[in-house]
Amino acid sequence: MAITAFGRDDWQWLNEPGRWSAEDGLTVVADAGTDFWRTTHYGYDRDTGHVLGVPLEGDFTLVASFSAEYAAQYDQAGIALRVDERNWIKAGVELVDGGFQISTVVTREVSDWSVLPAPRADRVTIAAERSGDAVTLRFGVDEEEPATLLRLAYFPPSVPALAGVMAAAPEGPGFTARFDRVRVTPA
Repeated sequence: MAITAFGRDDWQWLNEPGRWSAEDGLTVVADAGTDFWRTTHYGYDRDTGHVLGVPLEGDFTLVASFSAEYAAQYDQAGIALRVDERNWIKAGVELVDGGFQISTVVTREVSDWSVLPAPRADRVTIAAERSGDAVTLRFGVDEEEPATLLRLAYFPPSVPALAGVMAAAPEGPGFTARFDRVRVTPA
């Protein structure tokens, strides 16, 4: 079922949460026990986090601004680019050991994770630009166009991807994330 939000009518869920609303932006209540991870370090595969995205081919830019009521270890919200369960990227804010981190996970068969301290977590903007075989990720605090380089990562070229926003609550009871601006622009 196609969902209308942020000026588009082609949004679709991967792992639709029990509660969400597309009124005045997007509000997602991440279900408990949801996550995206593949093998590395922990030895498990999880593909249960929530993504509201649009299917895209070729190059594109995705920009999302959001805030959340992070409460438990690893509560996370941000953006996601997904080819399949073995090839995806997520980036956003994650609560780790009591502090807010700008977090990126790149998965190509196995996941790798990088974090850096978030200057603030009340409203963050994350951008991803897919160009050929690479995705450039940037972040900013309360910015329309984030300028700080977060990561440059390989992403399979010339294959369709689901591009959108994500939320997950791996260890806690769930939490609310609010996306007030999301823009997807094909190149």
